[in-house]
Amino acid sequence: MQIAITISLLIISNIFMTFAWYGHLKMKQFSWFESLPLIGVILFSWAIALFEYIFQVPANRIGFKENGGPFTLMQLKIIQEVITLTIFVIFSNLLFKGESLQWNHFAAFGCLIAAVYFVFMK
Repeated sequence: MQIAITISLLIISNIFMTFAWYGHLKMKQFSWFESLPLIGVILFSWAIALFEYIFQVPANRIGFKENGGPFTLMQLKIIQEVITLTIFVIFSNLLFKGESLQWNHFAAFGCLIAAVYFVFMK
């Protein structure tokens, strides 16, 4: 159960993170947002990032082996990176139509899958 909770919280966290980091690039199509100074954009992103941390911190605490969870620190980080890239690919393909996946993107993702394999090896 801890595995499912940890991974679910990391997915939710990464959805908020992706919107905080890259959502403002799409939001500039709205006139009220485009007129914001950079500090306003930063504060807007920080407000979204707060929700990232609300889900990410519990995910790591629940999932971390020294807290009774199933994952080592390295395993948590690699899982988080794979989730981050998966969410980012979905986000960029849905919201940024000019961005397309190339063969090298798939090769890089394959390397991350290999990293998951290696980090879980005994």
